[in-house]
Amino acid sequence: MIDTELPKTKARRRGKPIEVWVNDEEKTRITARAEQCGMSRSGYLRAVGLNYPIRSVVDLTAVADLVKVNGDLGRVAGLLKLWLSEKRGRGERVLEVDAMMLEFRGLQGEVRSIMSKIVYERS
Repeated sequence: MIDTELPKTKARRRGKPIEVWVNDEEKTRITARAEQCGMSRSGYLRAVGLNYPIRSVVDLTAVADLVKVNGDLGRVAGLLKLWLSEKRGRGERVLEVDAMMLEFRGLQGEVRSIMSKIVYERS
């Protein structure tokens, strides 16, 4: 069985280095990947070597962007609902507007699902 949980201890003393011999290109790539995860090279290599989950900062940035989009969808749906209550029956058919409102709610559900997938399936 592979241990994929991070240790729940406070701080632990790290006094046993392991040397890893790499060329310049490999060091650059490892450094870049560690930075994408918001980790030090040492922490990144430790996590990879112990098969701990690694969360990319890029993924979390994407989730933050999706939160904003989800909020925008909610505001547009709210404005549409307000407009409908004031102008009901004028312009577009009521059924078409109601269908659009359902689409907005469906899109919001999809955005929430994607956010959950990114945050919870990678942790």
